[in-house]
Amino acid sequence: MDLSNLKPAKGSTHNSKRKGRGQGSGKGGTSTKGHKGAQSRSGYSRKIGFEGGQMPLQRRLPKFGFTNINRKEFKGINISTLQYLADKKNLKDIDINTLIDAGLINKNAMVKILGNGNLTAKLSVKAHAFSKKAKEAIEAVQGTANVI
Repeated sequence: MDLSNLKPAKGSTHNSKRKGRGQGSGKGGTSTKGHKGAQSRSGYSRKIGFEGGQMPLQRRLPKFGFTNINRKEFKGINISTLQYLADKKNLKDIDINTLIDAGLINKNAMVKILGNGNLTAKLSVKAHAFSKKAKEAIEAVQGTANVI
C-alpha cells in the first residue's frame, strides 16, 4: 500500500463530486452557485419568509384588530379543583402559594377562581379575582373569598 492507491473507507463518502475542488471535478469554477449576486457570495443567508422577491406571505395578509398592552391574563381555577385540593391535603385555607405547591400555577400567574363544579368544604380562598358564581358558591358554604 502507498499514497497512489489510498481510498476512503467503504460507506464513508456520500457524494462523488465535491463542489469547489477545481475544474477536474466537473463542479469547479462557480461551484454550482452561478455568476455574481448575493447567493454566490460566502456568508449569504436569506431572510426568514423570503420568497424570491415575491411579496412575502406575512406582508400579503391583512392586519386587523387591536392588542391591548395593558391586558391582565388570568389563570382560571375551578371550585371543583379547590374541593379536590381541600380533600386531598385536608386544607381550610387556599391561597396562591398553595396552588403553586400543587403545581396548578406558576409563581407569576394571576389567578381567577371560576364557578364550575361543586364545593362542600368551608374554605378561605385568596385569589386575584373571582367569578360571580364562584364567589356565591364559596359563601354558600360559609367560606370566605378574599381578593388579593
